[in-house]
Amino acid sequence: MTRKYSSISVETTLASGISNSATTMTVAAGTGSALMGGVTLAAGNVDQFTVALDVDTQNEEVVFITAVSTDTFTIVRGRAGTSAISHTGGATVKHVLTSDDLNFYTAGVATADAAVPESIVTAKADLLVASASGVVDNLAVGTNNQVLTADSTATLGVKWATPTDANLTFNAKTANYTLIASDVNKLVTMSDAGTLTLTVPNGVFTTGQQINVQRLGAGAVQIRNDGTSVLTSTGTTSTAPDLRAQFSAATIICTSSNNFTVIGDII
Repeated sequence: MTRKYSSISVETTLASGISNSATTMTVAAGTGSALMGGVTLAAGNVDQFTVALDVDTQNEEVVFITAVSTDTFTIVRGRAGTSAISHTGGATVKHVLTSDDLNFYTAGVATADAAVPESIVTAKADLLVASASGVVDNLAVGTNNQVLTADSTATLGVKWATPTDANLTFNAKTANYTLIASDVNKLVTMSDAGTLTLTVPNGVFTTGQQINVQRLGAGAVQIRNDGTSVLTSTGTTSTAPDLRAQFSAATIICTSSNNFTVIGDII
């Protein structure tokens, strides 16, 4: 249950006596709201508001209020080490902080309703992460330059990981070539004495992905669609650009499904 507290709760009294097995109590008419001190409890008995009956007497009993109906309350009896006993009409009813609350906020994380103690973090930059619903654990800090990464296979659902190297990798070609998915963010080099064709296929790339291409050889490099993909560029033939000269380069960007723009040193 979620514990609720109020700093403006006003003490009241029982409107009538209750037995040691009663699960509801009614306070003096019109005082229920003041006792709750502005606190509202969610439906379904999922919240609790702690009060004591016959406060500071040998008959004191701590109960949890879990539901409110004007001046009538649903209660859980005999809390915080006290016992459920009978109380007469006129017995005091007061919102209190109990040993049960203090234990709750100093307990270890192993119990289902425990608060998180400072001791769970053991080093600078440790993080508190949930390993399951209502279960908190410590994620030790990673090493320098690592980044926090979501990983559903990890115990805590996240892990520290070294980011992927941003350096370009190369895919060298000496013959006609059709791009593949693994060419994303690579530099495809084309080198031959004769003309080479780089084909941009349909259905392989997604919006925002890009591929770099460079002409290394003396032979021309022409960038073409596969008959269904659509190319645009500033080239003389905008839908069929060529790299301008040896060592010219361009970037092919997927702008939407099956559509690409070619920017760079092209004709």
